[in-house]
Parts: sequence; structure tokens; C-alpha cells
Amino acid sequence: MDFSSVKENQLTLSHGTTYYLEAGQGEPVILLHGVGFWTGGDYWLANIEELSRHFHVYAPDFVGWGMGDRLPVEYSFAYLADFVREFQDALGISSAHIVGHSMGGWVASLLGYESPDRVRTLTLVGAGGMSTRTLSAMTAFTPPTHDDILQHVLQTTNGENLDITETAQRWYERTLLPGALEAYQKILNHMNNPLNRARYNLQRRLPFLKPPALIIWGSEDKANDLSMGELMHSLIPHSEMTVLPCGHYCPSEMPREFNARVIQFIQKHLES
Repeated sequence: MDFSSVKENQLTLSHGTTYYLEAGQGEPVILLHGVGFWTGGDYWLANIEELSRHFHVYAPDFVGWGMGDRLPVEYSFAYLADFVREFQDALGISSAHIVGHSMGGWVASLLGYESPDRVRTLTLVGAGGMSTRTLSAMTAFTPPTHDDILQHVLQTTNGENLDITETAQRWYERTLLPGALEAYQKILNHMNNPLNRARYNLQRRLPFLKPPALIIWGSEDKANDLSMGELMHSLIPHSEMTVLPCGHYCPSEMPREFNARVIQFIQKHLES
């Protein structure tokens, strides 16, 4: 895949520097990645090129992730949602189509609930926020080895779209950044705190979401069971749901099918 049309840019926000990928023109689409230690806006590389043929696509590193600056505090869900608003403000984007995977879907839902005027449509992909249970992967987190990351990429990525070896190496090097591990542990401390998970649970909020919503879930999702997606679908008024035959990482496991569904959904609401 040719990524020459995808540009890496940076912004100075209240916490410092944030990096983001950008491509295309037209309606703004912001892609929000999940919680993985090594991930960032580049998780969406298998999707950006196709989406950017139709829209102006932005894929930021959340504060606390990627190559950007970090804060010596536990990052709250509220801060992450406000990060998206600040990112929009810095780029002059009054509202956008928001696509969030896993943790990014949780944050996207909070943004849609708190600031519906900022969100044109919501696409929630294997989204978190439906359960208050703590996650053992967060409680017992240990830094990944290069082989751990390579195996993850092999298992969750369509090999036709990305260089597996290069992706694993890039992500591994990111885990070695000074202060990255300490910052990530603070993130996990907040996100896996039962009180915080209950306070920011989505179930009471979803019935009040105003933006049109598309829910995409993997039928074999082991991280967030399909029943969570079905419950999300039942709670969000006028939502649509698509189930793909894959696991938790729909955007990278089945990029063609994922991209086509997102494009169809956004275009339908542009025409309505």
C-alpha cells in the first residue's frame, strides 16, 4: 500500500506536542485509536488511504500515546474526551465524523454525549465502556517484548495492507521512549479503577446520544463480547449495527469491509 498521500503533522496543545496523520479533503473524519501501549494514530494506516478518497481524515495520537509529550498525572476519561475537543479547536474543526476503536470508542461516546454539536456522526468499533469490570490485561500489565508485538500484529492485521515487520519494529521502538512506560501505567491506573469505570460507564448515557451512530463489532471479539455491542445498539436511538467475521481489531483485520461500511454510513448521512 502506498502511504505517500498520508502526512505526519504535529500540533502544540495544552499538554505539549501531539502528532497526527492527515490525508484527503472534504468532510472531516477523526479516527481515535485504542488503549494498547504501543499504538497511536498510525493504527489506522490500513484505513486512512481509502477513507481519504472520500473525506479529510485525521488520526491523532491520544495524549499519553505515540511520540508526543506526556503529563505526569493519571489521565482521566474526561481529559481524553477534552483532548479531542482541543484537537478540533486547534485545527478549526467545529464538528467532525468521529470513528473510535475500543477505548477510542468509549471516548467518542463520551464526546457525543457531552458535546453533540462537535459530532456529525459516531462510528463505534468494539467500543469500551459497557462494563464496569476491571481488566486483567490492565491489572497485570507488563511491558511487551518485540516478539509480543510482532505476534499481535500478525494476529490482528491483514498482511495485504501493511508491512508486518516494519509495523512491529516501529511500535516496539515506541515502547522504549523515556517515560513512556511510567505514563502508560498512570493511564491504566485510572482506567482500571472500578470507581472510574463505573463513573464513566456508557449505559446511562447512550440513550441520550443525538448524533447518528454506527456500531461495528467482530463476531469473535474476545476483548469486548458481541453482547456488549448488541446492548450498545439497543440503547442508542436510531443506531445501526454491522457484525464482521473477525475479532476485536476490525479496522486492521478486515480493512476493506470496514472502510466500505464507514464510507457508506457517513455518505448516507451527508445526503440526508
